[in-house]
Amino acid sequence: MPEGDTIFRAAQTMQRALGGRTVLSFESVYPALVRVHAQTPVSGRTVEEVSARGKHLLITFSGGLVLRTHMRMHGSWHLYRPGERWRLPAREMRVHLVTDTFVAVAFNVPDAEFIEAAALSRHPVLRELGPDLLAASFDSEEVLRRVRADAGLPIAEVLLNQRVVAGIGNVFKSEILFGARVNPFAAAGSLDDDTLRRVLEVARRQLRSNVASRRQRLTPAFGRRTTGSLHPSKGLWVYGRAGEPCRTCGTPIRLHKGGKDARLTYWCPACQP
Repeated sequence: MPEGDTIFRAAQTMQRALGGRTVLSFESVYPALVRVHAQTPVSGRTVEEVSARGKHLLITFSGGLVLRTHMRMHGSWHLYRPGERWRLPAREMRVHLVTDTFVAVAFNVPDAEFIEAAALSRHPVLRELGPDLLAASFDSEEVLRRVRADAGLPIAEVLLNQRVVAGIGNVFKSEILFGARVNPFAAAGSLDDDTLRRVLEVARRQLRSNVASRRQRLTPAFGRRTTGSLHPSKGLWVYGRAGEPCRTCGTPIRLHKGGKDARLTYWCPACQP
């Protein structure tokens, strides 16, 4: 599943390509989107803004209409020049909009809907999202309050709850907790405020670093790095490295599969006791 940095970069790239452009045509395989387009056409509207909210990508059109998409496990947005060959087959297209300079295609996106802009703050999913780690107005104290509501759960599981804090996925979960030297299985309620603030500081630093330093296509993220190293094989501290030596102390990295959706957790038992 794309994580917050991936969606944020996708929104930035799409904003540069589509912002201020008029939609020439729109189509979708989803009947609900087609009905809205038939009643109040997207064609002729201007793309006012493309933005990210956690793992949700929002395209705001003139006239107060917003397209919300969520990539889930396999979805992605692609940008093409008119007439350029698509990198994925047309049967995987879910949403397709055309401007004079770019074509935007959502492939395998399972979650898409139109929302009135005035109703965004009342949207049942968006309104429950925790503070966005990549937002300029990030509220760490609000995150601490939400963490305390899940005090009995492992901190690794709490970080994945988008209602607590928005933007962390499975890769960053393991990387952040290693960076903060926190055991992923410690109950959230057992961690003091200073420790939780350190976790959030590491989370903000890692996500923002991956947003600021990389220019990539809108296909699923590759080359994500948290170590600061540019070496192709040294990008991550622990994720995907079960059995390999810790880059800090040499202890073999361990792997646990469990929790909701049997997620993988990587950690160093020496650095994260």
